[in-house]
Amino acid sequence: MTVSGFTFNAFSENTYLLHDASGQCVVVDPGCYERAEQEALQAFVTAQGLQVVLLLNTHCHIDHVLGNKFILDTYQVPFLIHEADLSVLRAVPTYASNYGFPHYTPAEPTGFLTPEKPVRFGETELEVRFAPGHAPGHVVFYHAPTRTVIGGDVLFRSSIGRTDLPGGDYDTLIESIKTQLLTLPDDVTVYPGHGPATTIGAERKSNPFLR
Repeated sequence: MTVSGFTFNAFSENTYLLHDASGQCVVVDPGCYERAEQEALQAFVTAQGLQVVLLLNTHCHIDHVLGNKFILDTYQVPFLIHEADLSVLRAVPTYASNYGFPHYTPAEPTGFLTPEKPVRFGETELEVRFAPGHAPGHVVFYHAPTRTVIGGDVLFRSSIGRTDLPGGDYDTLIESIKTQLLTLPDDVTVYPGHGPATTIGAERKSNPFLR
C-alpha cells in the first residue's frame, strides 16, 4: 500500500490517498475546500490512473470533512465513519461559516466503521482501531504489512490531539494512545492529521505527553 498526502485548508489538515498495485484508492479525511485544492486531488488521481472506491473519515471535525461532498459527487463511492461521530459530523453546518467556510456542504455517511470489520480495497486490508478522546468516534487505520497507521488527530510528532472540543477527554485520549497505538511495533509510521509523519518508537521515547 502506498500513502500519498496533501495538506489542505486553513488548518493545514493532512488528507491521505491510500492506493495499491490494483489501482484502487481510498480517500481519508478530505480537507479540500477551495476549488484549487479539489482540482489538485483530482489531478493526482487522474495522473496516477487510480480508481477511487471509498471515502473514510478518521473523525468528523470540520477540517477533516470539508471535501467529503466533493469526493462523493465526483466519485460516487461509499462513505464510512464511526457511528459515535455522527453527531460531530452533523454539527459542522452549524459553525462552518464562523470558521470561514460559508460554502461547506454536508454529506451523510452510507455506513459505519467498527473494529470488528476491516476495511478492504484492492489487495489491501486495513485494521480499524477505535481511539476516542479527541473525538468520540475517532478511529485509526492500521496496515500491518507496511507498518503504517493513518492516525487522524490522536498522536502527533511530540504532541497529541487536543481534548478541549465537545466530546473530547484527555484521559480517554491517553488511554487510546496507550492501548491502540503504543501496542504497535516501534517501526510503525504514523501519518497524522496535521504536521509531519512520525513513528511509534519515536513517540514512545520522547513524546512529553506519554511520560
